[in-house]
Amino acid sequence: MNEIIISELTKELNIKSKQIETVLNLLKEGGTIPFIARYRKEVTGALDENQIAKIEEKYKYYSNLMERKEAVIRLIDEKGLLTAELKNNILACSKLVDVEDIYLPFKEKKKTKASEAIKMGLEPLAKLMMSFPTNGNMNSICGITQVSKEDALDNTRYIISEWISDNANYRKFIRNYILNNGYIETKFKKNAIDETKKYEMYYDFMEKIKYAKSYRVLAINRGEKEKVLQVNLSFDNECIFGYLKNKIIKNPNSFVCYYVEEAIKDALKRLIYPSIERDIRNELTLVAEESAIEVFKINLENLLMTRPLLGYRVLGFDPAFRTGCKLASLDEKGNVLSIDVIYPHEPKNDKEGAKKKIIELINKYNLNLIAIGNGTASRESEEFIASIVKDLKNVYYCIVSEAGASVYSASKEAQNEFPNLEVQERSAVSIGRRVEDPLSELVKIDPKSIGVGEYQHDVNSKNLTEGLNFIVSKVVNNVGVNINTASESILKHISGLTKPIINKIMKYKEKLNFTSREEIKKLTSEKVYEQSVGFLRINNGSNPLDNTGIHPESYDLTNNILNYLKIDLKNIQTKEFKEILNNVNKDELINKYNTDEYTVNDIIKELLNPGLDPREEIDPPILRSDILKLEDLSKGMELKGIVRNVASFGAFIDIGLKNDGLLHISKISKQFIKHPTDVLSVGDIITCYVEDIMLEKGKVSLTLFQN
Repeated sequence: MNEIIISELTKELNIKSKQIETVLNLLKEGGTIPFIARYRKEVTGALDENQIAKIEEKYKYYSNLMERKEAVIRLIDEKGLLTAELKNNILACSKLVDVEDIYLPFKEKKKTKASEAIKMGLEPLAKLMMSFPTNGNMNSICGITQVSKEDALDNTRYIISEWISDNANYRKFIRNYILNNGYIETKFKKNAIDETKKYEMYYDFMEKIKYAKSYRVLAINRGEKEKVLQVNLSFDNECIFGYLKNKIIKNPNSFVCYYVEEAIKDALKRLIYPSIERDIRNELTLVAEESAIEVFKINLENLLMTRPLLGYRVLGFDPAFRTGCKLASLDEKGNVLSIDVIYPHEPKNDKEGAKKKIIELINKYNLNLIAIGNGTASRESEEFIASIVKDLKNVYYCIVSEAGASVYSASKEAQNEFPNLEVQERSAVSIGRRVEDPLSELVKIDPKSIGVGEYQHDVNSKNLTEGLNFIVSKVVNNVGVNINTASESILKHISGLTKPIINKIMKYKEKLNFTSREEIKKLTSEKVYEQSVGFLRINNGSNPLDNTGIHPESYDLTNNILNYLKIDLKNIQTKEFKEILNNVNKDELINKYNTDEYTVNDIIKELLNPGLDPREEIDPPILRSDILKLEDLSKGMELKGIVRNVASFGAFIDIGLKNDGLLHISKISKQFIKHPTDVLSVGDIITCYVEDIMLEKGKVSLTLFQN
């Protein structure tokens, strides 16, 4: 393992080298991130999933960087041009761009103006000029060439320009100068079309590069791609020119100074600026993409952690106009009881028939919650449902994000699950199940389609997919799954499980329920069992520990602790059992059994709350029985809302209107915050106040500050 890389990681991540080495070794041995984070705390120092993932990601980056450094050193050495100083400079680079800057003069170049000038025999003249002679004149020094003075002067400049451009120190200064002092400017492109004025704020826009907001960078990139915006970087060219002039011109009294100055200008305009501007735009985009992906990951994690509404019998309601609203009646476990369709809206307007059907289903199946998708005809459907449930006892409705429901409904997985249902009917089932068990339903959908990100179509698709899949895996393993009721969709996110083993598990469940974790062992390899079993729960099995997050490798320790405390697992839910555990001397247990604090703490936590779902600690969704209209609002009015999405500039809040209200970042906190996610999370239930009402646009802006 490379000590240089470990040293870099230690500095960048502020994590001890021993912890980093341990994590890398565990990953190398086939350990998964969820397993290492949950069951190897004693050797990692309790690093969490995000820290472990960052170690893995950065190690790959620095390994690739080191490989490139070694390749560049080898290539230069093969040319017989490697010096000790050059080698040390390459090894000291912390960015790939710096390595490439150093390598630039040694690269095999395609045909360039400079290479053609060298073929003309003008390199000696270029070297003579760069010695800044004072004896002679341009006529005399051009006489050493075999070409005319005009050709010599025209072409020698290209050689000097390329030498200047190839200087790594000059490039580094210019790049840093533009990054710290330059501006990104945008203009409306002549004859461009922007019908909805989506990019209006960028028609004449300027922002310092080092302060450029990530969401603006992505918006500018999109506007440029759609040929609406013209984008360029502006900076003090005279300052940069002056810097190069002072560095390059060794003798200001030489008669070649003017000529070399022209070469500096040519190098900047033709070679350096285009290259560095590309580098800077790419770096801005990379940072912006990382920021957007991070926001998406945070939002997705909070959405997946939405609290399930246990015990409700739900009517999934997929709104539509012409084709009718599809209904799916579900029992408490999400089993489909019936599929129906009603036509309460245009063009049929069969409100009476639709009302009769809804009440009939509520009474027949004992339904007490209606989950309405938030797509087309959502608010019209909400008005319709609100008019019904206001007269019914203990029946409520809620609005559910249906992002991705149509994608899932048309998928092979949905077809296999519901072969006899139409696409919209499957969508109604999905909407209803998103209330009963959001996680189990949302894992069936490509995370990119869930709709809690910003500029997701403008970022690197591979990086986004990897980031979101990591979050899905993290949440699924943190929550754990009941293996007897788990779908194939959720099992594929369990630590260590592979498709062939999942197939074995699904086939086993067709005939029998698992009654112990030992039965899982028979279907897996030793390594897969180790990595996965702690996240698989068995309710009402032969061993109560199988319904906890305690790993079987710690069963002996757990039983020793229970025997020492003289308590029995059969009393695990009793007050006396919990009281003894709450008063236990943990240090005594650690010393007695030669174990560590993390394992003891986790065992006691699991014994106190066997099978605890961490989502139960989160606020449940808001259930409504009446509708709110924009006309009902007044400035300063207090409202309860659900955070539906968080972006860099603010958050979108469902307050029961047709459109979510915007809570701008400036209205979230009176203290400075870097990002709305510092304060708000998707799914949060918040108290907010009406800031402004835009009736003509059907929009409302909100604030967390009470007047």
